[in-house]
Amino acid sequence: MKTYLLLILFLFGSFSIVRKEENEESRKKFENTISIPLGGNAYQTAGNTKEKITQDGIISWTNSDTEYSIYFKSSSQKEVSLSLVLSEQTQASQISISTNETVIVDVEPNQSGVVEIGIFNLKPGYNEIKLKGIQKSGQDFAKIRELLITYDGDLSLDFVKDNESNRFYWGRRGPSVHLTYTLPDQQDFKWFYNEVTVPVGLDPIGSYFMANGFGEGYFGIQVNSESERRILFSVWSPFKTDNPGEIPEEEKIKLLKIGNDVYTGEFGNEGSGGQSYLKYPWKAGQTYRFLNSVEPDRNGNTIYTAYFLDPEIGEWILIASFLRPKTDTWYKRPHSFLENFNPEYGNITRKAFYKNQWARTSEGTWVELTEARFTGDDIANRSYRLDFAGGSEDGVFYLQNGGFFDEAIPLKSMHDRKPISSPPVIDFTKLP
Repeated sequence: MKTYLLLILFLFGSFSIVRKEENEESRKKFENTISIPLGGNAYQTAGNTKEKITQDGIISWTNSDTEYSIYFKSSSQKEVSLSLVLSEQTQASQISISTNETVIVDVEPNQSGVVEIGIFNLKPGYNEIKLKGIQKSGQDFAKIRELLITYDGDLSLDFVKDNESNRFYWGRRGPSVHLTYTLPDQQDFKWFYNEVTVPVGLDPIGSYFMANGFGEGYFGIQVNSESERRILFSVWSPFKTDNPGEIPEEEKIKLLKIGNDVYTGEFGNEGSGGQSYLKYPWKAGQTYRFLNSVEPDRNGNTIYTAYFLDPEIGEWILIASFLRPKTDTWYKRPHSFLENFNPEYGNITRKAFYKNQWARTSEGTWVELTEARFTGDDIANRSYRLDFAGGSEDGVFYLQNGGFFDEAIPLKSMHDRKPISSPPVIDFTKLP
């Protein structure tokens, strides 16, 4: 049976197979070590049963069809030795570790600590270390805390290095990236218009393609599950808290208007405020249009309203209108962002094209926005994750993240798109 399994690994993986004992002497020459915690850098990449990865690494590996991958980025090609740091193992098992070759490792009963694997060659850019279970006599194939990379000379690796401020969670979600559109000074802008197209196959679960951001909230489309998608519009409360229950009544977001079949309520955890969403089966490959307004009511409050053009009926539909107290502003900081809100899908690439941005003044003049600044979140700025890109492509703006691709666009860089010079045609008197 063991011979048959090894033959399958060889034929279908196109890997050379090495027993770890064959590399015992060559591993001893390496002196420098980098430890990669699996809590922020590993994903379950195959298997019908959901296993568990926590801040302690892989703590559940019960099924033979489960596979894991560990990701990190290398500055150069390098010959290294790999080892795994195990939590206590109660029964014997056998696992395979693969990059450009496969090594079979026997895990002994009651074994814990460092288990040496063998010599591998890292490639420049992102590397993927694959873990597969071959056979086991206990409940788990292995429980693994860290990957150790031992080497000589110089080597720089990028990965999620610590769990301070819950960075394993944020790191596994992947880097969030943003485009902030340049808005002319000395004018009051009420409206912002944008169009978004998500390419087919680049819309995994957990994606939020935020189209129309403003200084106090955001508006865009989400992938919430295999069967549910949403149009989401939210406004933060002026009261700073992650718990909506702490917001004083006089600082709560007030609902003024709501569209048909739209849910409204409160949100928390990333600031708090008023939230609305419409369950809507939007499709990758189709372009969607977004329009929202920000307008002071002259009583010390500001009103925020969002509309979505439903291509099925060819009309603008109302999502919601909110009043934000203690706020006196016009539309500020128009922006878009791309994020993954599900940490189990941070190893999958998502991308969106953002087209035809226009702002409209309080007096009714359209201004085309053709310049944007590309930025990232804390995970991107720390270089914990470098699988992000954004800027201009084929004459329009775009954002991309996740999937551990090697393309690199500098953060804080400025980008331009091709002008269209034809503002959107909207009859504002007919908006619901």
